[in-house]
Amino acid sequence: MIWEFAVEERLREAFEAAYAPGGPWARLFAESEEFLETRLLRAKESAGTYQTIDRWVSREAYAEFKRAYADRYEALDEEVGDLSRRETYIGLFDEVEG
Repeated sequence: MIWEFAVEERLREAFEAAYAPGGPWARLFAESEEFLETRLLRAKESAGTYQTIDRWVSREAYAEFKRAYADRYEALDEEVGDLSRRETYIGLFDEVEG
Protein backbone atom coordinates (compact mmCIF):
# COMPACT_ATOMS: atom_id res chain seq x y z
CA MET A 1 0.00 0.00 0.00
CA ILE A 2 1.44 3.39 -0.97
CA TRP A 3 0.43 6.83 0.33
CA GLU A 4 1.82 10.25 -0.56
CA PHE A 5 1.95 13.18 1.85
CA ALA A 6 2.70 16.89 1.61
CA VAL A 7 4.25 18.16 4.84
CA GLU A 8 5.01 21.70 5.94
CA GLU A 9 8.62 22.36 6.90
CA ARG A 10 7.80 23.04 10.56
CA LEU A 11 6.14 19.60 10.89
CA ARG A 12 8.64 17.45 8.99
CA GLU A 13 10.55 16.16 12.02
CA ALA A 14 7.34 15.11 13.80
CA PHE A 15 5.95 13.60 10.59
CA GLU A 16 9.10 11.55 10.03
CA ALA A 17 8.98 10.27 13.62
CA ALA A 18 5.32 9.25 13.23
CA TYR A 19 5.56 7.58 9.82
CA ALA A 20 9.07 6.10 9.81
CA PRO A 21 9.85 2.45 10.46
CA GLY A 22 9.70 2.13 14.23
CA GLY A 23 7.12 4.93 14.50
CA PRO A 24 3.61 4.48 15.90
CA TRP A 25 2.11 3.38 12.57
CA ALA A 26 4.71 0.68 12.05
CA ARG A 27 4.38 -0.44 15.69
CA LEU A 28 0.62 -0.76 15.33
CA PHE A 29 0.94 -2.66 12.05
CA ALA A 30 3.58 -4.94 13.60
CA GLU A 31 0.98 -6.28 16.01
CA SER A 32 -0.16 -8.35 13.02
CA GLU A 33 2.04 -11.29 12.08
CA GLU A 34 0.99 -10.62 8.49
CA PHE A 35 2.76 -7.23 8.38
CA LEU A 36 6.16 -7.18 6.65
CA GLU A 37 7.55 -3.63 6.82
CA THR A 38 7.06 0.10 6.47
CA ARG A 39 9.31 2.32 4.39
CA LEU A 40 9.28 6.11 4.43
CA LEU A 41 10.59 7.93 1.37
CA ARG A 42 11.40 11.65 1.22
CA ALA A 43 11.40 13.25 -2.25
CA LYS A 44 14.68 14.80 -3.34
CA GLU A 45 13.12 17.10 -5.91
CA SER A 46 10.03 18.28 -4.04
CA ALA A 47 10.58 19.55 -0.49
CA GLY A 48 8.02 18.25 1.94
CA THR A 49 6.80 15.38 -0.24
CA TYR A 50 6.89 11.90 1.28
CA GLN A 51 5.66 8.45 0.39
CA THR A 52 5.02 5.56 2.71
CA ILE A 53 5.14 1.97 1.56
CA ASP A 54 3.52 -0.53 3.89
CA ARG A 55 4.10 -4.15 2.94
CA TRP A 56 1.81 -7.00 3.98
CA VAL A 57 1.78 -10.73 3.28
CA SER A 58 -1.39 -10.21 1.22
CA ARG A 59 -4.17 -7.76 0.50
CA GLU A 60 -6.46 -9.92 2.59
CA ALA A 61 -4.08 -9.67 5.55
CA TYR A 62 -4.23 -5.88 5.40
CA ALA A 63 -8.03 -5.92 5.10
CA GLU A 64 -8.30 -8.21 8.12
CA PHE A 65 -5.94 -5.97 10.08
CA LYS A 66 -8.10 -2.93 9.27
CA ARG A 67 -11.19 -4.78 10.51
CA ALA A 68 -9.55 -6.09 13.69
CA TYR A 69 -7.78 -2.84 14.59
CA ALA A 70 -10.31 -0.32 13.25
CA ASP A 71 -10.66 1.67 16.49
CA ARG A 72 -6.93 1.94 17.14
CA TYR A 73 -6.21 2.71 13.48
CA GLU A 74 -8.76 5.53 13.50
CA ALA A 75 -7.47 6.91 16.82
CA LEU A 76 -3.88 7.01 15.55
CA ASP A 77 -5.01 8.61 12.29
CA GLU A 78 -6.71 11.35 14.30
CA GLU A 79 -3.65 11.79 16.52
CA VAL A 80 -1.11 12.27 13.71
CA GLY A 81 -3.35 13.26 10.80
CA ASP A 82 -2.62 16.96 11.23
CA LEU A 83 1.09 16.43 10.51
CA SER A 84 0.45 16.63 6.77
CA ARG A 85 -1.49 19.16 4.74
CA ARG A 86 -2.33 16.59 2.06
CA GLU A 87 -2.61 12.81 2.13
CA THR A 88 -3.15 10.92 -1.13
CA TYR A 89 -3.84 7.22 -1.43
CA ILE A 90 -1.74 5.91 -4.33
CA GLY A 91 -2.89 2.29 -4.24
CA LEU A 92 -2.28 -1.34 -3.41
CA PHE A 93 0.44 -3.04 -5.39
CA ASP A 94 1.65 -6.61 -5.80
CA GLU A 95 5.38 -7.20 -5.83
CA VAL A 96 6.72 -8.56 -9.10
CA GLU A 97 9.36 -11.22 -8.70
CA GLY A 98 11.68 -11.95 -11.54
